[in-house]
Amino acid sequence: MLKRLNNEKLIVGYDLGDAYSQISYALSESDSVETLSLVAGGESYNIFTALCKRQGANQWFYGREAIRYAEETGSVLVRDLVTLARKGEPVVIEETEYEPVGLLTLFVKRSLGLLSQVSAPERIYAMAITGEGMDGELREVLREVVDRLSLRTDRILIQSHTESFYNYMIHQEKALWSQRVLLLEYGEDRLRALFLECNRRANPVVAFVEKSEYPFRVPDGDDLEEMLPAQAARTDRELLQIAEELCQGTPVSCVYLIGERFAGDWMRESQKFLCRGRRVFQGNNLYSKGACFGMMEQIRPSETGKSHMFLSEEKLKANIGMKLLRQGEEIYCALLDAGTDWYEADHTFEFYMQGGNRVELVIT
Repeated sequence: MLKRLNNEKLIVGYDLGDAYSQISYALSESDSVETLSLVAGGESYNIFTALCKRQGANQWFYGREAIRYAEETGSVLVRDLVTLARKGEPVVIEETEYEPVGLLTLFVKRSLGLLSQVSAPERIYAMAITGEGMDGELREVLREVVDRLSLRTDRILIQSHTESFYNYMIHQEKALWSQRVLLLEYGEDRLRALFLECNRRANPVVAFVEKSEYPFRVPDGDDLEEMLPAQAARTDRELLQIAEELCQGTPVSCVYLIGERFAGDWMRESQKFLCRGRRVFQGNNLYSKGACFGMMEQIRPSETGKSHMFLSEEKLKANIGMKLLRQGEEIYCALLDAGTDWYEADHTFEFYMQGGNRVELVIT
């Protein structure tokens, strides 16, 4: 049972996706992160990212209630809210056009109301939002959503799933990531593999993630235990082949399996292989927790966070600066730091040129 935390400041990690979303949280002075469950005492973390408008009234349902109402009444169910907001095209419901960013904002606002299980949403001290396919366009959409939420904080962080993976791992026991860490995420008939690796010879230690994808499908069905034996064996063999290819010739200390389709008893041979000399974890709330840990690192960096740097395709790979003369003495002026999201990287300052029109940057 969730314990209500009166007057406690919350750090929130919000994993926002087209299919479903999740909310994790921590107290502002705590190192422990929890995930909101839709079922008291359970682990039902997925909030279906969907909205449905009551026919003839300005009343909106979200999540499971939206799906249920749409099925019962035949009303329009609005899904893929993130993609719709990216495209920016109006959504027509009952001959009325609705702005997609406004609909996404409505969903996020309603779902944040679930925090009332533990504290008042007004007690949000800081919030990190994470999502798949993070780029400049999605960041702009999410910034607009945050502005419209009118939160009582300016401590906002937007980060990719890969960075949430990194932030999650550096807050686990070091034995789990002493070697490479493999994350397997299933969804939309494909298996996404993320490898987290650290270059410990660098100072600070540099961490990076390698990505790959494989076509892969787990048969549909509400009860995976009822999968036909031949079907289960074939799916198991396919996963085993992928796992063997990924782990061939590389030490892996632990594996994370993300996705509800990994449940059931069909993963017999592949699970045996993955568990051979490795620790294996199954769940689906790693990204929302990682977002929460990422925000915590911004507020009060951990010793591990200080000694490590995460570099990804969204990050600057080098320090950028200039050599200038100040009062007749040459100095180095830092402009941008390696590890900064290039979408957010900017620096403004003024200087005088002694002659010519050439500016030299120092790339380190």
